[in-house]
Amino acid sequence: MKYAFYPGCVAKGGTPELYQAMTAVGEKLGLELHELTGAACTGAGVITERDPFAGDVVNSRTFAMAEQLGLPVMTICSTCTGVMMGVKGRVDAHDDYRERVNQLLADEDLHYSGQTDVKHLLWVLVEDLGLDKLKAMVVNPLQGMRLAPFYGCYVVRPSKDVDPLRLGRMGYLEKVIEALGAEPVEEYRGKDKCCGFPLLETNRRGSLALTGKRLAEARDAGADALVTPCPLCHLNLDGQQPETPEAGRVDAMPVMHLPQAIGLAIGITPERLGLHRHIIDTKKILAKVAVAG
Repeated sequence: MKYAFYPGCVAKGGTPELYQAMTAVGEKLGLELHELTGAACTGAGVITERDPFAGDVVNSRTFAMAEQLGLPVMTICSTCTGVMMGVKGRVDAHDDYRERVNQLLADEDLHYSGQTDVKHLLWVLVEDLGLDKLKAMVVNPLQGMRLAPFYGCYVVRPSKDVDPLRLGRMGYLEKVIEALGAEPVEEYRGKDKCCGFPLLETNRRGSLALTGKRLAEARDAGADALVTPCPLCHLNLDGQQPETPEAGRVDAMPVMHLPQAIGLAIGITPERLGLHRHIIDTKKILAKVAVAG
């Protein structure tokens, strides 16, 4: 299975352990990842809000690069996926609009025909690799662990561009957690809600309150840790956790990137997965995995 790998900027900046874990997991799972090293940031929706056409050109450029390789784009960021799906919805729908975009891409000898598919790693695991194959590769099942899936809000917003995930792909994270041998915490309200990241710079107090609420919801549902497919969510849930109203009153809640959870179960060392890089100590997760092993 080959993909045009789009790690996004956060995975190589604010959460470098995610990029580290994904490359290790991709190799182990047999995913051939051709990294789009020249691709730009999606803009995380900010560019699109200011100048929709500019945002569409920037992301169509990435699609065109993948199209040159003849491969679908694979992301490891829910926010990147949500932005890209929105762009595809607009650019793919109208030939004349896509031609306006391509006029600017022509300076780099790039052209987007509207055929490039975009897939999050989570979708690849379920729809391409398959849960049975993933389960067969587990050598260190995460038994005894209760993991709360945290989708975040971006890819589950009520938009026609992301409805395929909201309607048909909700539940994928729980299925992957189960395939890894852990127990998914299914009944808690916060799994598809905002982590507070978009408010961090404009309303820090409100942002931290949201972050604390999400963590408390998972804790109250009996979770040992959270698993998220979104590095922006991880930045808040892990990185800002010590500043939340909950800090100091409850036990800290470890937060894993999706590839880290997979890596632990398929036998990749915690060091290679970058679990020592987190703000919230992951030792209690590793202790449970060691017991299970």
